[in-house]
This record gives sequence, C-alpha cells and structure tokens, in this order.
Amino acid sequence: MEPYILPDVDVIAGVDEVGRGPLVGAVVTAAVILDPNKPIAGLMDSKKLSEKKRVTLAGQIKENALAWCIGRCEAWEIDQLNILQATMVAMQRAVQGLSVQPQLVLVDGNRCPDLPMASESVVKGDARVAAISAASIIAKVARDQEMHELHEQYPHYGFANHKGYPTKAHLQIIEEYGVLDNYRKSFKPVAQIIARNSAE
Repeated sequence: MEPYILPDVDVIAGVDEVGRGPLVGAVVTAAVILDPNKPIAGLMDSKKLSEKKRVTLAGQIKENALAWCIGRCEAWEIDQLNILQATMVAMQRAVQGLSVQPQLVLVDGNRCPDLPMASESVVKGDARVAAISAASIIAKVARDQEMHELHEQYPHYGFANHKGYPTKAHLQIIEEYGVLDNYRKSFKPVAQIIARNSAE
C-alpha cells in the first residue's frame, strides 16, 4: 500500500470511527493531533493489533498527543439519523472537542463530515496515516471498554465476546432474552426480532 504523503501543514488531526456494524451501543469516533516531537512506535490499524497492545498504545497516545477527543452518537441517535449520518455527527463532535484547533483534518474512509476547517478523506487511512491509526486505536479501546461494562450488567448477552456484532450466537441470545434499550432498533436483525415478538 502506498504511504500517504502528509501535506505541509503544521497541525493535522486524524479521525476514525469504530462500531458502525454492531447492533448495540454507540458509534464511537476519535480525533487525534499527534505531537511530532513525541513519536509513538507501533501505530497501525487498530484491527491488526491485539487487545493488550491496543490498550498500551491508547495510554501512550493520550499521554503524548497534542490533543485527543472521543466523539459518539448513541443508539437512539443512530435510530433517528441512520448509521452514516450518526457517524458523521460523532466525528464532528470529536473534532469540536479537541483542545487544539487543527488546520487540516484527515478522515479514514471515502467521505468527510462537514467541518469548519479543511478536511480530506484517506482510503485505508488507518494503515497509512499515523494520526488516523492513533484515532482508530483510542476509539476501539473506548468502545470495547463500553462493551465490557455492558457485559457486566448483562452477562448472559455475551457482549465481551461478540462486542455487539451480529454473530449467529448473538442473534440467538437476542431471540432468547429480548431487545435491551441499548440496541439499535432500526438495524434490520433487531427490527425483525422486535416485529416477530410483537406479532406473537
């Protein structure tokens, strides 16, 4: 994969999201402005790292970055907006929450949210741009932590294992125990279960 050549701009924020596919919980985004004087070794796409390594790197990013912020859109907002629009809103919230104003925002993927500063989408940016890698790592750690907390509340749902994704086992669990408030009720597998239950 070709490396991304960073523009000649002093303050660049990287933005990424985690959790567009799960049936439960928020879509979580992060914005990170790395400090060029404090490089962090080992930054890469969060999906290619072990959970232990992600947690370690997330701590280093929060400690050494010039600024970072988590943005989110809750399940009920996703149901109102749709997942794409909710992701854009969560990204806007992450950028707005930065304590340092970036001159340029680089967003993983093929589209950018509407922002008050210059922005650019970077396909496979989480593997090509360090600041986007950093954003993907802290967003993933934050969302996984929420799934562990939900698991403690509702251990029989298995959130620590499937992280809310629509696995066969997860769908069987929802059929058996029902749809919690944390679920995205507009998502097809959840909507189908709700419709079946209400028809009985």
